[in-house]
Amino acid sequence: MKTDEALAQRRWYVVDAEGKVLGRMATEIAKVLRGKNKPIFTPHADTGDFVIVINARSVKLTGNKLEDKVYYRHTEYAGGIRSRSASKLREEQPQDLIRLAVKGMLPKNRLGRKLATKLKVYAGPEHPHEAQKPQPLVLHS
Repeated sequence: MKTDEALAQRRWYVVDAEGKVLGRMATEIAKVLRGKNKPIFTPHADTGDFVIVINARSVKLTGNKLEDKVYYRHTEYAGGIRSRSASKLREEQPQDLIRLAVKGMLPKNRLGRKLATKLKVYAGPEHPHEAQKPQPLVLHS
């Protein structure tokens, strides 16, 4: 149920991922997408804001995660398991690295799927959302 009041409070934030640690950044982004930073937070409703992440190519992973962390997906065919390391994923599709980290921190239901659409990730410094006048999001980490 969308009201004019709830829609008027939606904001757009931009996060520069350059030099930021992936997991710490993803938790802050998930909180904003969910709306947990607002006093009107309701667990079953979409009260969150939009988040734009730029420079996804230069996000940091701590420890040996670049070589050791593996992302799996399945093609839905028998024997169709596919795997990629974090370093290979960052080379080929750096936006998926951030998108998967944030999506894992959202609810696993239709609300979580709806919230995930409000995350916009770009590998480079440019994004097509200047018309929304995004404000920089201050991360606490």
